[in-house]
Amino acid sequence: MLRIKFKSSSFIVLSIFVGAFMILSAYSTSFNISLFSEISAQSDLQIIKYRDLIIDLGDGVKTNAQLSYPAIGNGPFPAVLLIHGSGALDMNETLTKNSKPFWEISQYLSERGFAVLKYDKRGVGNESYTILNSNVWGNNTVDDQIQDGKKALNILAQQPEVDPKRISIIGHSEGTLYAPRVAIDNPTDVDNIILMGVLAQNPLKVEYFQDVSLSLEYAKQVLDKNNSGLISIQDVIVDPLYKNLLLPITVSQTNDTNAMTNYLVEQFGNSGYIDINKQVEPFLIKGYENNTAFNPLKCDTVGICPILWNSLANMTTNLSTIGNVSESIGILILNGENDAQTPVQQAFLLHQRLNEVNHPDHALITYPDLGHALYLSTKWQTAFGPMEPDVLADLYSWLESHSKE
Repeated sequence: MLRIKFKSSSFIVLSIFVGAFMILSAYSTSFNISLFSEISAQSDLQIIKYRDLIIDLGDGVKTNAQLSYPAIGNGPFPAVLLIHGSGALDMNETLTKNSKPFWEISQYLSERGFAVLKYDKRGVGNESYTILNSNVWGNNTVDDQIQDGKKALNILAQQPEVDPKRISIIGHSEGTLYAPRVAIDNPTDVDNIILMGVLAQNPLKVEYFQDVSLSLEYAKQVLDKNNSGLISIQDVIVDPLYKNLLLPITVSQTNDTNAMTNYLVEQFGNSGYIDINKQVEPFLIKGYENNTAFNPLKCDTVGICPILWNSLANMTTNLSTIGNVSESIGILILNGENDAQTPVQQAFLLHQRLNEVNHPDHALITYPDLGHALYLSTKWQTAFGPMEPDVLADLYSWLESHSKE
């Protein structure tokens, strides 16, 4: 099944809101009570319960986790395991202050009848981008991530609030590489997998798209206003994307026009213009090579470390392995059409492959105008904010229909 989501009319939403407000006002006046006070008081009711856990990942490595589940209801409940994307991420997958996809998913699902387990990545502290153990983090591999997912799955199945026969796995971004492999190795323990922001091909190929191809396309379509193959230095220093792409942070964050101009002149020549093919492209390729270098030195970066890059480069692609997912396991793919990190074409490729192998239960939903964090974005750059409500609603609706006893 392939489905594309469209935005609802803001006029209809506004009309509903105004109508609801007038009704509430009428009741409040008639009964001389403040309904808004009652509604506010109801927000204090406990809807979700939480239990903090520690997952033993083996070899002396442990990580924090949290189980959320409905405060009221007859369990055991259907359950979901969350597997994060790339980088040193905490259990909430905190990308920015206003973008915490796994916190949002766990809240939304647990309010509606699901138990959800989330965990900090190995070597990561209780906040995203804080490295608790640089040795554990820097030596992290694909196999480690898959094994961590399996350990978390086992812990989730053991919780008394959880129905071990109704467990689904959600993977986001890099996590879409690991969720299918956990399911393949545990076909009787996994009911469904949901892949959000999908990687179908080799991660290095997708990284090249991010670092080189998309940035070149932006230069040609947006900055090269005269179709001359050149971009103006003055345009670069005021462009929010290219300013940070061609300038080091120490220079771009000063907002010093002269300093930024002088740096670019020094790097690319004093003609006032930069040649896209002869200068920008080699610069971007060099950046890509630096990002994906397999230098095995100690790593304390919060991004992908060299050892993990090497591991990712040598893993079998999702396109090759997705056909090994048991036919009893449902598969849902969700992707923003403006995803600048895992482009929607990756989702199409995986969907086509599932069609090719005749997987009996799979669906693809794409969202116009949404980016990698399932938030409104341009096709050039990921913007961060709360997930669009439609995504959460679709996720719950599909899971609920696929988690029957």
